[in-house]
Amino acid sequence: MGVEISREIPFSQEELLMLEQRFRRLDIDGSGMLEPNEFFDIPELAQNPLVQRVISVFDKNGDGNISFYEFVTGLSKLSEAGSEDDKLHFLFAIYDMDKDGFISNGELFRVLKMMVGNNLTDVQLQQLVDRTLIRADEDFDGKISYPEFCKMVRDMDIGEKLTLHLK
Repeated sequence: MGVEISREIPFSQEELLMLEQRFRRLDIDGSGMLEPNEFFDIPELAQNPLVQRVISVFDKNGDGNISFYEFVTGLSKLSEAGSEDDKLHFLFAIYDMDKDGFISNGELFRVLKMMVGNNLTDVQLQQLVDRTLIRADEDFDGKISYPEFCKMVRDMDIGEKLTLHLK
């Protein structure tokens, strides 16, 4: 499948083989692609409100499925070999739903709504979004740029919290 991509990915040959085996186990229909429903069949992910956003970030070509290359490329950013900047770009992409390089009020609301569900009313959630934008939006353009995002989350130890340990 994808062992020849090892020069581009910071995984050892052994790790790539392990990831390929995991990928094949997840690929229930044997199509060579992971469809969203195959992610939802994983009990640990089925209840994760952001799994659809993670799939969208991994899905670089936008076809709705995850190829082995997209799978290992996405995981590499979150692995121990991935840089802090890789992890911050990944997290930013979770919120930047339209991929325009900014997090808008609406995007922040939608992603936070996925996370909090019905624990906050829409009014409470909008107030949280507005406060976050006021705090983060340094150039007052009504949206959060990547540098503004990085400044906002810099003390949250994102690198460690988003690091996957493959072994």
